Amino acid sequence: MNKGLLSVDEALAQLVAAAKPVPDIEEVATLEATGRVLAKPQRSTMNVPPMDNSAMDGYAVRLSDLENATSLKVTQRIMAGAVGGPLQPGSAARIFTGAPIPPGADAVVMQEDCDVEGDHVVVKKIPKAGEWVRRAASDITKGGEILQAGRRLLPQDTGLAASVGIKTLPVYRRVKLGLFFTGDELVMPGDPLAPGRIYNSNRFTLRGLGEVFGCEVRDYGIVPDNLQATRDVLRRAAAECDLIVTSGGVSVGDADFVKPAVEAEGRLLMWKIAMKPGRPLAFGSVQNAFFIGLPGNPVSSFVTFLIFVRPFLLRTQGIEATEPRAVNARADFDWPQPDARREFLRVKWNAQGGLDLYPTQDSAVLTSTAWADGLVDNPANRPIRKGETVRYLPYAELYR
Repeated sequence: MNKGLLSVDEALAQLVAAAKPVPDIEEVATLEATGRVLAKPQRSTMNVPPMDNSAMDGYAVRLSDLENATSLKVTQRIMAGAVGGPLQPGSAARIFTGAPIPPGADAVVMQEDCDVEGDHVVVKKIPKAGEWVRRAASDITKGGEILQAGRRLLPQDTGLAASVGIKTLPVYRRVKLGLFFTGDELVMPGDPLAPGRIYNSNRFTLRGLGEVFGCEVRDYGIVPDNLQATRDVLRRAAAECDLIVTSGGVSVGDADFVKPAVEAEGRLLMWKIAMKPGRPLAFGSVQNAFFIGLPGNPVSSFVTFLIFVRPFLLRTQGIEATEPRAVNARADFDWPQPDARREFLRVKWNAQGGLDLYPTQDSAVLTSTAWADGLVDNPANRPIRKGETVRYLPYAELYR
């Protein structure tokens, strides 16, 4: 590793160690809980299924009746949601998927294995004991844990909770993420673009990432390049947010006011990370809010958010597992001149099952982030030859 540079893993360890789940827990309607982080484990108050039921449309039968005859009188019809009476010897019950098995029946013959003759059914294939019967509690046992705490709830999770009658779920409140951007050169799309000015793309990227991770985003906009204005918005954001994220302005130039503002209002650690893109990173706190300062370069800002802000946010939201799942993938490209720092290369999965490399890995080329569907996490000084296996981080995993 380059002398004086902090490794990615060292910086991550310090960030994640400092993050703690927000203390507030809310009861939210299960119908509205998708995307929230569960604060307490959930247990079932019932067996699922609550009763033995049919897994197929067919006929409920007694196996003992089929030892000497295959034609049985159909004496009842049981729909899903109804409960039939006891099955009398020598009879069968027309039954539909999900309907409770009548007392006395010990198997279901699916309708494709039967012929109907008036009020009788002829069984063409003798079933085994318990065939096409879903047993009570075969899915969920009363009192069993169905959802673990610290889980970001997916649609299937809220469906599972609803299936056992859970009306509301305890979730951590949304993390309040404050964003602001410094630079007199920044303008918003739709405003005149004078010579020397640039559109503030980072505002859109970082705000969108905050929303992807389910934060309550508080956007304080573009802050003028002066110390007092920066301190004012910093104090306001610290009073209203759990985490403040900025891009740019943490260097030591004459127009870089974020660093002295944070130092005046709180505490700040300045790190140089052995990674590309995104060497500079700032971490600290103002009042009770944490602060992470990202590089101003658009690609660097995007990548460092995913690598550093993402795990910090997850831990703050109450999620313990913050490491993104990587995929071993084939590189369909050569990378003969690696950097001395750990690299995060913009790549895309191709139709041949390998990874293509965006032709320009310049950290100012925002097009590379939109073209790609993930990053290759490449160790320092490691050349890549076409056909080799690399560590691929899909956006689909980095956005979880």
